Amino acid sequence: MRLGVIGGTGLIRMDLGERLSDVGGSLIRSSEVLVETPYGPVPLHCFTVEVDGREVELIFLQRHHNASGHGCPPHMINHRANIAAMKDGNVDAVLSVCSVGAIAASFPPGKVALAEQYIDFTGVASTFHDDESTFTSVTLPFDEVINDKLEQVLRQQQAFDEDEPLRYTYWLTQGPQFETVAEVNAIEVLGGDMVGMTMPREVKLANELELPYAAVCISSNWAAGRDPSDASRALNHESVSAQANDRLDPVWACILSMLE
Repeated sequence: MRLGVIGGTGLIRMDLGERLSDVGGSLIRSSEVLVETPYGPVPLHCFTVEVDGREVELIFLQRHHNASGHGCPPHMINHRANIAAMKDGNVDAVLSVCSVGAIAASFPPGKVALAEQYIDFTGVASTFHDDESTFTSVTLPFDEVINDKLEQVLRQQQAFDEDEPLRYTYWLTQGPQFETVAEVNAIEVLGGDMVGMTMPREVKLANELELPYAAVCISSNWAAGRDPSDASRALNHESVSAQANDRLDPVWACILSMLE
């Protein structure tokens, strides 16, 4: 098993040691490498771990290429280089960790769920096929087998019963500004349950390369105008990131379940 993990403001770094011991695993080695792709260089953190007597590989990519998670702004991320580096790493699957703003009332801050669909009306192309007409099906953009597995992990970790919604539609916004209240209201009417600025561009590219991809989404804050305690509250990137990184136990459970 070779698992690719992409983190952003929702998973800034990969601190494996303590988490592995919780499942009887151990870290064998780790290294940092700079992968050269046709689209630019990508820093990766590569781990070899032992789980259940088996050696497995984990390749971590910080999508912003910055140890703080506040590096490259979302609209400037080189997604083609990032996904090409995952492909070059021969990963069997990609697990993306995303911090999102919640619109759906059933997705309050602190809850961790899955992306089932996305909506991208930004008009910005995300493809490896600039020179030829190649049309990739994304009817089901996220790997259903992985999502089924992760849904059970998230239910158990968060003590949710079978009626609790755990699959949502991610609406891609262009950024880097957060959304207005009017935009959030319109997004909800059109089917968006959560908002973010990055992930659908990754899953499009992963589908083009036939890389199984799943997205674990951390509700880090209410989207603009949706906070029940203060509908006019301003959003702040640093506080949003901090809230997302305080809710990582279910995320780690998903990662470790993939390694097992």
